Amino acid sequence: MAEFYKFLASYEVLIYILLALGALFAFRWLWRSWRESQTAVYTMEREFSSRRLGQSAAISTLIVVLFCTEFFMATFIVPGLPSEVFLTTPTLDLISTPTGTLSPEMMTQFANLPPQPFIANVTGCTPNQIMLTSPEPGDEIKGTIELIGTVNIPNFGFYKYEVARMGSDTWATISADRNTVNNGKIGTWNTTALTPGDYQVRLVVTDNQGIVLPACVVPVRIVPIQ
Repeated sequence: MAEFYKFLASYEVLIYILLALGALFAFRWLWRSWRESQTAVYTMEREFSSRRLGQSAAISTLIVVLFCTEFFMATFIVPGLPSEVFLTTPTLDLISTPTGTLSPEMMTQFANLPPQPFIANVTGCTPNQIMLTSPEPGDEIKGTIELIGTVNIPNFGFYKYEVARMGSDTWATISADRNTVNNGKIGTWNTTALTPGDYQVRLVVTDNQGIVLPACVVPVRIVPIQ
């Protein structure tokens, strides 16, 4: 239903134009059918003209009903809907590989960054609302891991989790979701294709008004699989 409301709001002008064109032909057909019914003499001719008059009247009535429906929806219903109805939230195709694996371009870019000092401090997390509890700051990780934490805020919209090389502001989205989580699995992350070293993983939450909250950032160290 939300998609239907967004369609009516987004294409309101186009819908009016199409209905106006349809009404022009329908009313013209209705007028000609009425004139034919008035001038018909023979029985067969009257039946045929009456049938055409009924069809044209039905089409004209339908167009009027559609016009009134669009006007009522766009004028009274859509403006009163909550803003989250029109908020575009991401789906799991935010990235080309939605299974917790980064794109080759991002992995190459991470590999070319110089190493930075490792500081095992968590930042930006809000207890019981926006938290990453696993991995913990300074953990050495490898292979495919599960991210455990909490995403539960008032007026929740969606969340995503991202990774960046330590000291870099270039963040790559790993995956995203629209469901709240309470001390559970937030998602998975395949670290095998990344160059071993120090990274930051962050949890970013957006509310249903489109406001991005402070990210929960946890530093980790990726080690090679033995």
